[in-house]
Amino acid sequence: MSSHHAHHGDDIDWEGMAAHLERKAEVNAPYLRAAADWLHGLLGAADSGAVGRVLDVGSGPGAITCLLARRFPSARVAAVDQSEPLLDHARSRAESEGLGGRVETLRADLPDDLGALGAADLIWSSQAVHHLGDQQGALNGLAAALRPGGLLAIAETGLPPRFLPRDIGIGRPGLQARLDAAWEEFFADMRAGLPGSASVVEDWPAMLTRAGLVPSGTRTFLVEHQAPLDGRVREYLRLHLTHVLGALGEGLDAEDRGTLEGLVDPDAPTGVLWRPDAFYLSAATVHTARACTLDG
Repeated sequence: MSSHHAHHGDDIDWEGMAAHLERKAEVNAPYLRAAADWLHGLLGAADSGAVGRVLDVGSGPGAITCLLARRFPSARVAAVDQSEPLLDHARSRAESEGLGGRVETLRADLPDDLGALGAADLIWSSQAVHHLGDQQGALNGLAAALRPGGLLAIAETGLPPRFLPRDIGIGRPGLQARLDAAWEEFFADMRAGLPGSASVVEDWPAMLTRAGLVPSGTRTFLVEHQAPLDGRVREYLRLHLTHVLGALGEGLDAEDRGTLEGLVDPDAPTGVLWRPDAFYLSAATVHTARACTLDG
């Protein structure tokens, strides 16, 4: 389970996937650092021994794993993913950042291997739980891995990215609103097709409560890169829209599909790599909850 998608089969472009996820983490770095600071405060981790083990469940290539290792310098941190190639990237990244002595990797197929993760003081999982059929069951399993007083942080929902004006001079105005609607249909179909798919009201604090935890706060973090975008953010935006085009495919009408194809064309002057009006604005929501202490 990478931080975006469950993958099956041997035809995945893992190098491309790793590059995409690493670029996403780079674009989201201000939010991720702010979230790590918030978790540090919630755990009272000024006491250097307060956090001994951290799990990054759905770690992908380990960018967030390494961020958590730096923010909790006394902890051992485990990158947990189903993809061995992505875990190879996580190991290499940890070594290159001087964190190899404290960062380990665990290959796990979720939800089957939830019980084998071992106990942790902090568990972080970003955009992974919604790829498991039984989301409540997944939260129950993650909650069971927490040590008394431990913290579970689930990054789910938020707001989809905005990146262009309503009227971009090509195609019908309002493209992004139509993409949002098409994506909701795609997401619902994806969820319905997952093994053991179970419908649940996605009230994450209530779900965390049902998992036996005590909600400790929800925060939404703004991700903003203003126009004109630098090259790294432009390339991530092109990759993001390429993924959207591949996922929605024939679900778009011909005009919107053509507009999207033009936006991801690396050589088109109207593409996102070159447009002066391209920006990136999104919001990520993190839900947290604590395990009860032994005396409470």
